[in-house]
Amino acid sequence: MTAAYSLRRRLLFWLLVSTAVIGMLALADTWREAVQTSNIVSDRVLAGSALAIAERVVVAEDGTLEVDIPYVALEMLTSAAQDRVFYRVDGPPGTFITGYQALPVLKETQGDTAAFADDVFRGEPIRVATLRRSASTGIRSVPFVVTVAETTIARRQLAQAILVRSALRLAFMIAGAAIIVWISVTVALRPLYKLGDAIGERNPDDLHPIEQSVPSEVQPLVDTVNSFMVRLQSALNALRNFTGNASHQLRTPLTIIRTQLALSARAGSLDEAQQAALKGDQAVAHAERILAQLLLMAKIDAATAKEALAASAIDLTAIAQEITAEQIPRAGEAGIDLGFEGEGPATIRAEPLLIGEMLRNLAGNAIAYAGKGAEVTVRIVEDAETVRLEVEDNGPGIPPEKLEAVRKRFSRGNDSGAPGAGLGLPIVEEIANLFNARLTLLPGRGGRGLKASVTFNRAT
Repeated sequence: MTAAYSLRRRLLFWLLVSTAVIGMLALADTWREAVQTSNIVSDRVLAGSALAIAERVVVAEDGTLEVDIPYVALEMLTSAAQDRVFYRVDGPPGTFITGYQALPVLKETQGDTAAFADDVFRGEPIRVATLRRSASTGIRSVPFVVTVAETTIARRQLAQAILVRSALRLAFMIAGAAIIVWISVTVALRPLYKLGDAIGERNPDDLHPIEQSVPSEVQPLVDTVNSFMVRLQSALNALRNFTGNASHQLRTPLTIIRTQLALSARAGSLDEAQQAALKGDQAVAHAERILAQLLLMAKIDAATAKEALAASAIDLTAIAQEITAEQIPRAGEAGIDLGFEGEGPATIRAEPLLIGEMLRNLAGNAIAYAGKGAEVTVRIVEDAETVRLEVEDNGPGIPPEKLEAVRKRFSRGNDSGAPGAGLGLPIVEEIANLFNARLTLLPGRGGRGLKASVTFNRAT
């Protein structure tokens, strides 16, 4: 038996897994953007400090460069995180003016715009800004380079703060989504709980279709259950019909058998005992025929249209010839002239065993009721779209007013005394209906006897 599982827990699991994966990707992107944002904000301050220092660089009387460092420009780089600030000013190539001489200087800059880069100074990560400018003497210009750097503690803390806030928002969002999913699934499953209660409260014999209101996603399941209950009801009806018919139809032969056994036990002579045994044997044969027909009826009742339509193509002519040949000895014992008419294959889509049983019933009825000296003909007639199986005799036939009645179970067309339970033609009609065929009953040629025809669609 398959173990049960919780739909709510599965939905929550996949929600949490998927949102966790998406959240990790989102946090990675948030961290990247946070670092970029903190760099942009801090780089503007670095560039402002470098520019403020560059504006204090002048050419002395001896032609050298002098600079009065505006410490206010450096103080504006300090932060609560206690970042450390470094600077240096270089004159013409190879000339160091002031500051931290070991501080890295960016080699590549873009015109008068400050260039930025990450580096390491004194074992600490720093952010460096380098600005190239020129001081004019009135006659010539003297180039110089201003470099300003600061440690990255504040930048990292800003990026971390942004990341933490984003992570908290994402966590609250996931928790809220989980709660919403839990509540939504609980509410959505209420119709299923009601459906389960409605089925559980039903009487075991109540197999009527379920009419409970359910979501559209669950409706196919309800339709499947309803279809199953219809098939189950049909199977139970077939079982009830079989048991009821068997108990009704077998009661008389069994009574006859018991009576004949009792008579044989009290017989005064061997001849009387043999007569009783013969009648008992005939009753057993009759009960056997009834039971075989009842079992066939049960098999037909249990068959479905889907199974019938899935049947393979068969040659009706070949089956009819085989069954006709099989019935010749029986027809000879009854004094019946049994013949066959039909040439060439006639293909239909059906189940060969059931078609064989159908033909046995048609031929058996004709042999049983046509009377000694009659003629019975099994015939295959074809046209462009249909194949027709005919069994015709020239016996007494069936009165017109009883032609419809004989289609019902346990109804007989005449009182000839021939053994039977009135199941032959109903079996024929039910098999015909199973394969979308049609049974017709008409008088034979010249208005004598009976012609039973079963018309099939030709297999394509």
